[in-house]
Amino acid sequence: MKNTRFLFATMLVAAWLGCGLAESNEQEQGPESLEMPADSTETAETAAGAPAYTIQVLNPDLPSPRKEMRGLIGPVSITINYGSPSVKGRKIFGELEPFGKVWRTGANEATTIEVSTDVLINGQPLAAGKYALFTIPGETKWTVIFNATAEQWGAYDYDEGKDVLRIEVDPVVKESSDEMLDFRIEGEQIVLSWDKTSVPFSVSQG
Repeated sequence: MKNTRFLFATMLVAAWLGCGLAESNEQEQGPESLEMPADSTETAETAAGAPAYTIQVLNPDLPSPRKEMRGLIGPVSITINYGSPSVKGRKIFGELEPFGKVWRTGANEATTIEVSTDVLINGQPLAAGKYALFTIPGETKWTVIFNATAEQWGAYDYDEGKDVLRIEVDPVVKESSDEMLDFRIEGEQIVLSWDKTSVPFSVSQG
């Protein structure tokens, strides 16, 4: 009888300890211990503290991973989906990407840009919607192209007749180099940066 009581008491203690450990483990896994998602690669904040944009890696296994930049300029929601190639010691503009030739503005599928409302791009009207974003690099001027056929591979089937808007912008040559191509929001501008070149254009509500 004594052995039975001892065994029963031992089982009660073990059960009580097990519940305590379970509660401790649940607390360790609570919201305060969660890490940021692995695909959140970059964020920037506005002066008010709200995120100006985020960049997510959608497919990290590709040599030029697919990324998506989402952000706000005023009330305008902007999404840019692009392949992000690396410099890898190469001369980019003028060699890898020739001057004067239509470029997919990234790698693999054409880069796309989507705006939630009618906007002005460098003062020129663009309707709300999703577009392919092509560029024509130049030594002193770049052409930024918004094309109505959003989903296409590279610029192989690019049709100038489907262009909705073309603007000319001045590239900026930087001292530092960005190894990977990325889009960012800086104030009221979208900025394409790769290697030592940045290409800005402004966005405002139309």
